[in-house]
Amino acid sequence: MACLPSQLQKFQQDGFLVLEGFLSAEECVAMQQRIGEIVAEMDVPLHCRTEFSTQEEEQLRAQGSTDYFLSSGDKIRFFFEKGVFDKKGNFLVPPEKSVNKIGHALHAHDPVFKSITHSPKVQQPHFGGEVSPHQDASFLYTEPLGRVLGVWIAVEDATLENGCLWFIPGSHTSGVSRRMVRAPVGSVPGTSFLGSEPARDNSLFVPTPVQRGALVLIHGEVVHKSKLNLSDHSRQAYTFHLMEASGTTWSPENWLQPTAELPFPPLYT
Repeated sequence: MACLPSQLQKFQQDGFLVLEGFLSAEECVAMQQRIGEIVAEMDVPLHCRTEFSTQEEEQLRAQGSTDYFLSSGDKIRFFFEKGVFDKKGNFLVPPEKSVNKIGHALHAHDPVFKSITHSPKVQQPHFGGEVSPHQDASFLYTEPLGRVLGVWIAVEDATLENGCLWFIPGSHTSGVSRRMVRAPVGSVPGTSFLGSEPARDNSLFVPTPVQRGALVLIHGEVVHKSKLNLSDHSRQAYTFHLMEASGTTWSPENWLQPTAELPFPPLYT
């Protein structure tokens, strides 16, 4: 879907852009069904399943959690909401309601999500370059800045009640306030922050409720957040990031690194 000049201008002005009706209802249902299958077959990581009693065992749990996250860039792995396991690692809620995120290589390893990611709809030629307020470039840092674009697709309706995105329009023009970097190998935690997130005026945030199938383009430096889901309904979304590779250096300090098994795949193949 090519963007109109007026849409490109709005993206450059605000740092985000909503494209309603980007995917069909059928495409959204296919993603939901596939996620249901993946969750039904998932292996819960050992560091979630094991009961730890001593300080040393707790350190091993923390190390296991760190390693699981840092090595997830080329795998399909599961990250859970807080409080969904008891001390012995048994689910306190239905497994399908326990998952916060599945990452970070659905786009590469699962055929349904790979087809969406590499759909001709996504190959747009006119764009090159409670979740607390943040900038994606804090975690996905490049030199120069301005080369990362987030693609956020609503698999279900995203409303004010179930945790839609909120943005500070125009906040993508002031650089990055903090960066998450990898700590030395074997450290716990495996990452640390340089700089700090400044206090944000909540009145500056604008809500962006969208219907199922909408796509939201997110500039790497625009400040955004989502609020706690206070509804009885889930708010599933599929998100990935694009980087303009030409003339761009991906920071070796980023938590996410390409591997020999899975280099960053080109969007255009």
